[in-house]
Amino acid sequence: MPGGNKKLQELNDPLVIGAMGTGALLAALVAAVGGWIGYSALRINHRAPLPPATNAERRTFISPAAGMVSYYVDRKAAGRPLVLIHSINAAASAYEIMPIFEHYRGKRPVYALDLPGFGFSDRSDRVYSPLLYADAIADFLRTQVREGSADVVALSLGSEFAARAAKGHPALFNSLALISPSGFADQSAQKAPRRARSEFLYRLFSFPLWSQAFYDLLVTPPSINYFLKGSFEGTVDPGLKHYAYATAHQPGARFAPLYFISGMLFSPDIRQTVYEQLVLPVLVLFDRDRFVRFDTLPQMAQEHPNWHTVRIAPTKGLPHFEKMADVAQALDSFWQNTDTRQQANQEISNLNV
Repeated sequence: MPGGNKKLQELNDPLVIGAMGTGALLAALVAAVGGWIGYSALRINHRAPLPPATNAERRTFISPAAGMVSYYVDRKAAGRPLVLIHSINAAASAYEIMPIFEHYRGKRPVYALDLPGFGFSDRSDRVYSPLLYADAIADFLRTQVREGSADVVALSLGSEFAARAAKGHPALFNSLALISPSGFADQSAQKAPRRARSEFLYRLFSFPLWSQAFYDLLVTPPSINYFLKGSFEGTVDPGLKHYAYATAHQPGARFAPLYFISGMLFSPDIRQTVYEQLVLPVLVLFDRDRFVRFDTLPQMAQEHPNWHTVRIAPTKGLPHFEKMADVAQALDSFWQNTDTRQQANQEISNLNV
């Protein structure tokens, strides 16, 4: 059977075997992807029970820039208001800054926002941008904070949005404290994606056929635990881990995070265009961080007298979960010194009148 022998020889050809193996691998990959897309659509609960992040009063307001924004508030005590801004990630919410909220509630008016696209705030399918977040923060301070200019504390990428709001609306801010802020990587080492690349990635990740399934892969319990481990020196806070899963399994939960994952919410020039333009007192709390770098922070503090830094060690991005006493001591000292400087400047101003 000459024909049969020839056929066997073709099947034994390494190139043929390689092609068959590649084809089988691709078929298996397509089947796995299709299976996950189906599992995501049919088996994953995207309406998980979501309790409040704390037992404080929760309110909402309509931001002209960002729609419905939810926030927590405790006004039992008098004093200068404290406003807390969480970070941006695949499963963010106001829960991320609750240790600070709980520490100061009852001592002064305290507010904590769910930023647009997260927590109980509007999660609609729309364009999310640094300007939208900065405008939402400014809208909140202008319309909801009754006690005057606020001390604002922001976390990670939320620091960029808070700083942008402070630059545009300085009268709304008394001071700004940034915990593990992004934006201080050495530009030569920074790998922030360019705009065109970010837009390409967003189009890829947000493609309707697989966007939900792709996002669901990022917020499985093992994935959430893996990313949170990078922000804790010790054991991951179990409450934060459970709340991250719940808030990531809500209708519309993927829309804002896909902009973040694509790189479209970062401003590579934030230090030059925003941070260096601030004139109000600024405090940075930091140590080591798996997700952001602080290469240029020492230079920033040296060249700008209104910038101050305190290292909270050993921590990895969320110092208020592991060393809240140290964080509170640094914040209290900063605010006290800020008040003292402002009082002295006012007295000098009065003498010059």
